Amino acid sequence: MTDPKNEPRGELATRTLAMPADTNPSGDIFGGWIMSLMDLAAGMTATAHASGRVVTAAVSDLAFLAPVKVGDAVCCYAELLRTGRSSIRLGVEVWVLRHGQGERLKVTEAIFTLVAVDAAGRPRTLAAR
Repeated sequence: MTDPKNEPRGELATRTLAMPADTNPSGDIFGGWIMSLMDLAAGMTATAHASGRVVTAAVSDLAFLAPVKVGDAVCCYAELLRTGRSSIRLGVEVWVLRHGQGERLKVTEAIFTLVAVDAAGRPRTLAAR
């Protein structure tokens, strides 16, 4: 999924500000916080494609490329890669603007697989689009 261009792939799914409460002991933003943002972005994007509830089934190819700093504007982009009978596969990239300014920098990327589920939490077939 690595793209050498300085442009995010997919649509903007979430945007937030990295705050001091989200740091690790080294003072950088905690990777788990970034992963949770990515999961939210994937979930919101997949929910729209599935026209209903989805659950995260797998995350693969997660790569932390650069640290996120306090004060960075953190933007998650999601790109639909594939749909199956009940699954949706998305590429999710995280880009930052250092202190909300300047050039975008890709800091994290991963592949998320989500499954459409019914009210009982069982996989359901995706509606034809």
